[in-house]
Amino acid sequence: MTAAVPGIWPYAYLMMSTTLWLVWLVLYVVRTDLRRNMLGVSLATALLGLTEPLFVPKYWNPFTLFDLARRTGFDVESLIFSFAIGGIVFAVYEVLFRMAPSEGMANERHQARHRHHVLAVTAGPLVFVILAVVTSLNPIYSSAIALVAGFFATLYCRPDLWLKMIVSGGLFFAVYFIVFLVFNLAFPGYVAVVWNLRALSGVRILGVPLEELMFAFTFGLYWSSMYEHLMWRRERALSMGMRRDAPGRA
Repeated sequence: MTAAVPGIWPYAYLMMSTTLWLVWLVLYVVRTDLRRNMLGVSLATALLGLTEPLFVPKYWNPFTLFDLARRTGFDVESLIFSFAIGGIVFAVYEVLFRMAPSEGMANERHQARHRHHVLAVTAGPLVFVILAVVTSLNPIYSSAIALVAGFFATLYCRPDLWLKMIVSGGLFFAVYFIVFLVFNLAFPGYVAVVWNLRALSGVRILGVPLEELMFAFTFGLYWSSMYEHLMWRRERALSMGMRRDAPGRA
């Protein structure tokens, strides 16, 4: 007999995604000058939620609203989740260290290191597609490898962003770990039932699957630089007298 599913479990993923969105909201409120850019990054990142069928059920098989993930592979929660993490990764470094991606660098576009700019920007997705087609790796490992590849490709073109990328990886790792610990307290036993642990390492750190933490760090490592890389912006420190409620420059 299959064990009964606790009645609150269909809302677990929604609650986790909403918790991450609340972290996003705090960053959004604190730095009004980043709002437009943060919102744009989040809306673009939300599209990653449409890749969920690649992960269900190979990586996990979550309970979702209307059981959409298990019936179709798609779900609303993944869109909220992706929206939230995109904005967090973009803004958390800026908020904590009073930085802003506001200095243009159009005059540097023709330097040798930018010759393969498009390839560098698309390296992550390209590596993921190649691994998905030619290997039998679980998609979570393909994702991590692709994100690391994207990090190194970005580092080649934009070595000035190395600090933001590495620190953002660590910051998002910490944020995600804390949120997941709270999630485990609220939904004991959920991970063992939903994650396909037999196809993974099986390692859990304080109940959090190692692969989730691997994703958090590598996603922060790569995605934190995406806006600056695409928009040809350089990070700069905010002066003490600068108003944080000044409009963000695109």
